[in-house]
Amino acid sequence: MPVSESALAKKLSAALASRNDRYRFPESSLSLAPSTPRAISDVIITAAATTSNPTPQPHVDFASNDFLSLSTSPHLRARVLAALHSAPSILGSGSSRLLVYNHAHAMLEARLARTFRSPAALLFNSGFDANTGFFSCIPQPGDAVVHDAAIHASVHDGLRSSRVPPSMCRSFAHNDVDALSATLRALRDEHAALREGTSSVIVAVESVYSMNGSVAPLRAMLDTIDEVFPAGNAHMVVDEAHGTGVFGPGGRGLVALLGVEDRVLARLHTFGKALAASGAVILSSTLIRDYLFNYARSLTYTTALSNTAVVSASCSFDLLEDGTTERLAAQVLGHSAYFQEHLRASLAAWSIPLHILALPVYLKQHPSIAQPLTPIVPLLTPRSQDLALHLRAHRFNVRSLSFPIVQKGTDRVRVCLHASNTRAEIDALVNACMAWAAGIVLEERAGPEADGARIGGSVSGMRPDGRNLLGSKL
Repeated sequence: MPVSESALAKKLSAALASRNDRYRFPESSLSLAPSTPRAISDVIITAAATTSNPTPQPHVDFASNDFLSLSTSPHLRARVLAALHSAPSILGSGSSRLLVYNHAHAMLEARLARTFRSPAALLFNSGFDANTGFFSCIPQPGDAVVHDAAIHASVHDGLRSSRVPPSMCRSFAHNDVDALSATLRALRDEHAALREGTSSVIVAVESVYSMNGSVAPLRAMLDTIDEVFPAGNAHMVVDEAHGTGVFGPGGRGLVALLGVEDRVLARLHTFGKALAASGAVILSSTLIRDYLFNYARSLTYTTALSNTAVVSASCSFDLLEDGTTERLAAQVLGHSAYFQEHLRASLAAWSIPLHILALPVYLKQHPSIAQPLTPIVPLLTPRSQDLALHLRAHRFNVRSLSFPIVQKGTDRVRVCLHASNTRAEIDALVNACMAWAAGIVLEERAGPEADGARIGGSVSGMRPDGRNLLGSKL
């Protein structure tokens, strides 16, 4: 039987078809056979992309994690090329770190330990590998792991491979300090070893959550951990993947910004987002570093980062240390404030219902009141795929997110601001969002009873100043 007709192939094809129906990603249509049915939206976006402009201009990036725009930095590019030219070895890495000593890797780890003021540092191929490696081996038999409900999938994968039974893995409501306290107290009351301090609790959080743009209340959480477990057998692990380069002195993250490095068991920093490199590092004690080096399967059973990747990451950290990234971080956070203020004012001016388009509760007020600014701004809408397709048709690169990437009923379009974005691009993005929302309002009000539908006192499609939503006079 041909592989394409096997039971496995049928099940895989059905799963992909179901996913395509749910997400309607235009990209998925590129890999489909000509005879495979496509969603109507796929056909529409493909036709628009291929017929509206024979030589289409690049989409404006509001999707990638390149927050500081370093991936397009001529300065960083020149620095990397010069460093590669002078490096004694740039090809490959030889083998697993456990089998081969790599001088470049050891030097970068020593540098990162100094930069982040940590006793030790250990490189991993990615943040995913670092999380799975840590949570699969560091929690010991009898220990418990408590994590934020929005924690990254890599933590879940690590826990599935760990020696911690599911009954000892607990989640708490996202960023809810009271829920964390209740979860910790329940574990303490249920298990004598935790009360007595002979077993440990590891609390896993992220400094900035990638799908929400929300910031963890780290100091309050640390205080709660110390209050519930005064014996010191409860520890926090912070994933700084989306805080690296953006927060803290020298871009060292939220933990460094708050000055709580000594209260955290381990920190994870990744290089592939704001730093435009690849790889990750876990910052911890020498004991934890040595344990990971010997027992983290995602480290010991794979070839180490290439020397090229190590050289490139080191160049990115040059920019952290010389102040370049702090200037870029201020720029991108300023763009985030501007975008939120402009969108918030537009939604209010047009009285757009919350069920059509809204900012999260923690961003509805001025960002300085609600939480620290981040480059990530989610636009909540149950029609996230439709909004994303609309924005992509207007040459904005954004992505919609639905279950299981986010919780059911919390569909969104994820907007990421970058240092290289311009205010004109941000204005155009807001206007495109409002044009879409206005059209949905008109669509919902259409019917015999919707005579002369209006939005915010103006004719649908017009702003209160008499211009249409794309900025031109009607």
